[in-house]
Amino acid sequence: TKYFLIQTFAAALILLTCSINTWTTGLWYITHTSNTLTNFLLLATMMKLGMAPLHFWYPEVSQGASLHTALILSTWQKLAPLALLYNITQIISPYMLTLGLISILIGSWLGLNQTQTRKLMAYSSIANMGWLVLALTLNLKLATLAILMYIILTATMFTTLAQMTMKTLQDLSTLHSHNPSLSVLTMLTLLSLGGLPPLSGFLPKLLILHTMLLMKMSLLAFLATLAALPGLYFYMRITYIIMITTPPNTTTTEYNWRFTTPTQTNIMLLIPPTLLLLPLAPALALTT
Repeated sequence: TKYFLIQTFAAALILLTCSINTWTTGLWYITHTSNTLTNFLLLATMMKLGMAPLHFWYPEVSQGASLHTALILSTWQKLAPLALLYNITQIISPYMLTLGLISILIGSWLGLNQTQTRKLMAYSSIANMGWLVLALTLNLKLATLAILMYIILTATMFTTLAQMTMKTLQDLSTLHSHNPSLSVLTMLTLLSLGGLPPLSGFLPKLLILHTMLLMKMSLLAFLATLAALPGLYFYMRITYIIMITTPPNTTTTEYNWRFTTPTQTNIMLLIPPTLLLLPLAPALALTT
């Protein structure tokens, strides 16, 4: 119900803004929207993306949905709002830089005390939306690369969690006993999602920071890096739980790690681009 109400309100706001713009200008082109109406479009788009400070609905909806549904909410459902931002980014770029930085900070900090994997991934998505908005403001080709990397990393993580039915951090502590090789790949995927070099997730963040420095935005690059550090910490905390800790009282019936499950092929196909794309950074830096 919460998802339906939020999405309906945001869609109605977009339609109202477009109707008023058509009435005043006689055109259906978004690029001809006035600054005031563009702010309403930005507000509606932020609600649809679950960006801070309008993120209040997103973690709760993700927690109440299945892992596969949460994957769709975190990837496919964000493409249309991002396409709308793509068209209005030149009109509202100063606001987008600020909102992107706020999303990185809020997503990183609020993810620190979470114990549910779906809420953790929701706050991770909020933080990554901040990086995507920064990329949209700086360079549209770079934004396309960042979106693709975000979808690959998020799909890999959600697919792994869905296969192993890992809903809490305590469930993750049994992953190594259940499937040692998959636990290592999950750890690397988490670190890549956090943007730790030399994994693929560091690639878009590196190029975004590089572009900021070229555009004389050193302070913004510094603040974005600092805001992302808490997020990297909670990814490290999850990898610590996966690889080092084990539950204290295991029984013969309670834990699902005693039943072997074959690793799905789609996970194996998603793992290489999750881990091995960083060497492409020099070539991508020249093309973006």
